[in-house]
Amino acid sequence: MKNTDLITLISLAKNKNQKAQTQLINLFWVDVFSFVMKKVQNDNVADEITVSVFSKVLAKLDLYDPNFQFKTWILTIAQNSVIDYWRKKSRENEDSTDNFDDFKNHFALSPEELLISAEDQKQIVTIIESLDSKYQDILRLRFFEEKSIKEIAEELNITVANTKVRIMRAKKVLSELLKTKEFED
Repeated sequence: MKNTDLITLISLAKNKNQKAQTQLINLFWVDVFSFVMKKVQNDNVADEITVSVFSKVLAKLDLYDPNFQFKTWILTIAQNSVIDYWRKKSRENEDSTDNFDDFKNHFALSPEELLISAEDQKQIVTIIESLDSKYQDILRLRFFEEKSIKEIAEELNITVANTKVRIMRAKKVLSELLKTKEFED
């Protein structure tokens, strides 16, 4: 793709043109996924990180400086996302004994505290149920049934690229709804 065509595509994607956003994702998906896969050595984790990278790319397109290579910019975001993943993973390993204490303390929760967390879960499920059915299906398959992107694409009879875009959008919509609801009484 010529640089001028890429700049035009980026400009359209900045203006929330969904076809341009999907085309941008398709253009660079393999590069980003391959880069991430080399760093994490796990298909599911690489899928998750790659979806996250493109979510960040689309959200921050205004920050892209056309004087630099777009692919380099995306791979920098991917590198930072991988670093964040390993930091989080490292913290989880360090806190493994702390998690055991939290687990032990879970049994010491009062019935009221257990009820509150059950109510939070119900609110989250209610919010998910209020979403468009295609977002509900994507969230159910990806996060409740823990299916891979390829399995979801086959089950819903849509392309892998479309699956990735739907996952990214469903997560964004759910996140916004959760922020606005703030688990009100």
